[in-house]
Amino acid sequence: MSKPTEVFPTRYSNNSQDSNLVLDLVFLQPNLSEQNNHYIHPDWRLTSDHASISVDILIAKEHILTTKWVLAKNSKEEDCFIEELINFIKNLNTNSILDNNVLEGIINSLAINVDNIWHKHSRRINIMKHFKAW
Repeated sequence: MSKPTEVFPTRYSNNSQDSNLVLDLVFLQPNLSEQNNHYIHPDWRLTSDHASISVDILIAKEHILTTKWVLAKNSKEEDCFIEELINFIKNLNTNSILDNNVLEGIINSLAINVDNIWHKHSRRINIMKHFKAW
């Protein structure tokens, strides 16, 4: 729940006999400590009968990928990747899976080898706005 940093009315009555009210509605992510306070700005209302409410939202630095690994469809590299992957899967020893630890070891081995085979046959390209670099 967001709490104001200072308590001010958010709605100012046009009728002098009515009292000013606090009517505020702020949608924030629950339990996010960085955003559990909002600010009421009575001096920003000018001719409006409502005061503005603001929240500071932190923007985290984000890493945006500029490259990716690709494998051209119907290429020699794709054929080699598929062939090597099929051979690896055929040769997996699954006869002695007696408990979860053995199964987890086989799955981890599969994941590591798929990744290695992928990187062996794929190539890294730069992600650009246009499909081809002109």
